[in-house]
Amino acid sequence: MCPTFIYESGKPLRGEEQLNRVTVPAGAAMVLGIVEGDLYLSDGAYVRAEDSEKVEVQGTVQYVGDCTFECSLSAGLIRGRRGDLTVDGDLSVERSIRIHDGGLEVRGDLLAKNIKVDQAVLVGKNLSVESIEVGGKIRVIGDAKGGKIEVGGSFEAQGDVEAEQIEAGGSVKIEGRIKAAEVSVGGAFRGRGEVHVERVEVGGTFISESEVSIEKLRVGGKVRVAGGEIKERISVGGAFESNSALSLGSIDVGGTLKVNGDLKFSDIDVGGRASISGDAEGVSIDIGGTLKIGKNLTLADKLDVGGKVEVGEVLKANSVSVGGSVKARTIRAKDSVRVGGRIETVEGIKAAKVGIGRRGKIMGIVVAEEALLGERAEAEDIYANFVTMEEGSKARNVYAKNIYIERGCRIAGEIKYTEELRKEEDVHFAREPEKTERLPPPPI
Repeated sequence: MCPTFIYESGKPLRGEEQLNRVTVPAGAAMVLGIVEGDLYLSDGAYVRAEDSEKVEVQGTVQYVGDCTFECSLSAGLIRGRRGDLTVDGDLSVERSIRIHDGGLEVRGDLLAKNIKVDQAVLVGKNLSVESIEVGGKIRVIGDAKGGKIEVGGSFEAQGDVEAEQIEAGGSVKIEGRIKAAEVSVGGAFRGRGEVHVERVEVGGTFISESEVSIEKLRVGGKVRVAGGEIKERISVGGAFESNSALSLGSIDVGGTLKVNGDLKFSDIDVGGRASISGDAEGVSIDIGGTLKIGKNLTLADKLDVGGKVEVGEVLKANSVSVGGSVKARTIRAKDSVRVGGRIETVEGIKAAKVGIGRRGKIMGIVVAEEALLGERAEAEDIYANFVTMEEGSKARNVYAKNIYIERGCRIAGEIKYTEELRKEEDVHFAREPEKTERLPPPPI
């Protein structure tokens, strides 16, 4: 069994106490109360408290190898090397902790100004620190509060976290709420509680199971949130998903965007496809692939989509440009609507300019200042000031001030105009064109 040495103030310890210095030999156990100077421990040393609760060291605790306090500990400084320090109770350090080539385990609360540990720090209850730097991992069973938390591997807290800055080379996992000015993670971030962070940068994935409140978000891989607000710039290399309503600033996504609920935003730029189940309201949208909106889409500026657009209710924008097809109950644009393939509406489309590309098709009424049907395109009823039908295009009824029709076009219904009709050869009219003083009013 290990020998036990009792330290009492003013009584020497077999030569182990010298000038306010107490030493615990390798493999020994010592019972202490208050140490007015420094405490030195060698590999395998154990310390117990006289009152079974706490040892107070007014100077520095220095150790080599693996050492254990079977109680709580308070000290001015802690310095260790080549081993782990274990404290079965609380650890309170007035100034700093520095452990070279070793780790720290505190089974109660850990309180210190500055901590620097080469390997792991494990805290059984709460962590409170001005700054902590750990080469391996940090695991806190309770709450964590600090100025700067820096870890080379992973940081995990089962309670709430409040810090100015969190940096992790590996991963961050927070079971409670997190409030911070900046979070930077090389791998993955996962938060179960609410996330209140000004700036987030994650190399891999960012997952929040509760609402978020973030100023700026930059993620190399995938993002999944449960609604909330991201106020300024969002940059995502892979996919972005929200399980409920969300408010965004400007977002740039390399892959896909999916929101289950309403979305308010400034600008959206997505390389692949985007899907919003509720209403979408913002300034502009630029999508390389497809866009699907469950309800209404309202834009102050432009909608630019390379593939297909589907809007469940009303599409409103300053301008609409779609390479493939667009479908909505109603489309309204202050400026222009230009579609390469197909326009399909229930109640019609109204814009300053409407254009359909070669072999395209418009299903629904068109009301415009200018309407253009590309070669071999088709349309139903057109109400406009100026209508141009390129070679081989077709329309049902056309009502306009001025009409220009190229060869091979066909009008299946009637054509009425108030100023001028110009046509090339081989144009088929089901009825003779009629010049009139007043055109039929557009239905929308």
